[in-house]
Amino acid sequence: MTEPSVFTRILRGEIPAEILSETENVFVIRDIAPQAPLHLLVIPKTAEYRDVTELAAGDPALLAEMVAVAKDAAAEHGSGDFRLVFNTGSGAGQTVFHVHAHVLGGDLAEGSLGG
Repeated sequence: MTEPSVFTRILRGEIPAEILSETENVFVIRDIAPQAPLHLLVIPKTAEYRDVTELAAGDPALLAEMVAVAKDAAAEHGSGDFRLVFNTGSGAGQTVFHVHAHVLGGDLAEGSLGG
């Protein structure tokens, strides 16, 4: 049995975090180490999927819901313009193996991750 992820522990109330919004399947929190003026995390309530590739193969409707929730969160907490980033694998910077999306917005540096 593996330990529950930090996101599961937040959802259970074991780790304090402000849940900014949620649906039946997804919740949104602020990243504790923001990389942009707006840096939110959109997280499925299920820990079944380690990364976005597993999620896309296993539950594309949940992936679509995550994207829709990201759009709404970016509009509610920022200008509505955003980047949506999924880190997949430790070599790509994934540190929590419970699929989640980074919503980045605000005054992002010119040229970073270009068009």
